[in-house]
Amino acid sequence: MDSKVVEKIKASAAYRELVQKRSRLGWTLTALVLIVYYGYVLLIAFDKDLLASKMGACMMTWGMPIGLFVIVFTVVITGLYVRHANSTYDDLTDQIKREAA
Repeated sequence: MDSKVVEKIKASAAYRELVQKRSRLGWTLTALVLIVYYGYVLLIAFDKDLLASKMGACMMTWGMPIGLFVIVFTVVITGLYVRHANSTYDDLTDQIKREAA
């Protein structure tokens, strides 16, 4: 890529907006995932009795749905990121490409 094009892109307000939005969302989602995962691991480490206790009269323990929640949460948060990226970041990227051309 030509250095003039790179400088033009870096000077673009749309590029700065794209970087800011992606960074903010990326760090927010990273924090959420870390809280959920490490929360589950800490729950396993420090409150095994809760995870081993049965849910009412059925045979299932609380560990099963909580573990399933961690997996489903990961899939949902990935889908939300992809949906948001496709609707927001693609438009900004196209605008940056048009301005640089």
